[in-house]
Amino acid sequence: MKPALHTVTSAPALPAYVASANECALFEHAWRHQLPVLLKGPTGCGKTRFVAHMAARLGLPLHTVACHDDLTAADLTGRYLLRGGDTVWTDGPLTRAVREGGICYLDEVVEARKDVTVVLHPLTDDRRILPLERTGEEIAAPNSFMLVVSYNPGYQTLLKALKPSTRQRFIAIEFGFLPPEQEIAVVSAESGLSPERVRPLVGLAGRLRALRGHDLEEGVSTRLVVYCATLIAAGTPTADAVLAGMIEPLTDDADVKAALLDVARAVIG
Repeated sequence: MKPALHTVTSAPALPAYVASANECALFEHAWRHQLPVLLKGPTGCGKTRFVAHMAARLGLPLHTVACHDDLTAADLTGRYLLRGGDTVWTDGPLTRAVREGGICYLDEVVEARKDVTVVLHPLTDDRRILPLERTGEEIAAPNSFMLVVSYNPGYQTLLKALKPSTRQRFIAIEFGFLPPEQEIAVVSAESGLSPERVRPLVGLAGRLRALRGHDLEEGVSTRLVVYCATLIAAGTPTADAVLAGMIEPLTDDADVKAALLDVARAVIG
């Protein structure tokens, strides 16, 4: 069984984030009124950075769980473990977040097993409770607790999708990629590469994103553009950086890769 990839952060510094619309105000209103939030958008468009930014902005600890296909409800809520010959109950990350307050962020929630969403239901309505059947507890979430989940609709299938009854328990914020000028500024700030040299990389990313659904399952994320620009800023030749940072991560198909390289040469030269 894979472990739950769980991290807790409470850094006072505000992670850099460039808003594309009114998502910051929506998130803050949701927190103040104890509303759960669903974030949806393509890989690498800034969902996780946004949650970290808002947690720091609101002064809340952030419990992040990277969901995977072996993640069960017990991984989130807790289980009895042997310690020194005794059987001791150990809280999972969701239970700790409910007890202590803060934001519990389930990244790519559709990757988890189906029983995970069932556990979330009592926390996403007016009850705001977490029942623990194994201990007989019923934990009421404090006002400072907030549940946030995310997923990538591009990977949504009949086998991995949120049921309508679950989706309608959240307010939803859709994320996309930033407009070119904003993306150029973000990539430049993150990588240290000048905006003039970042501009063709963002232009190439836009061209490659237009191929999503044809030759590609996913387009180039802003994260990959940052990686590519970072390599160039470190002295890597542009052609090598584009191949390693923006082409190779997208596909293993030789023909598709060759076609993407043709697009890159046409855009960047």
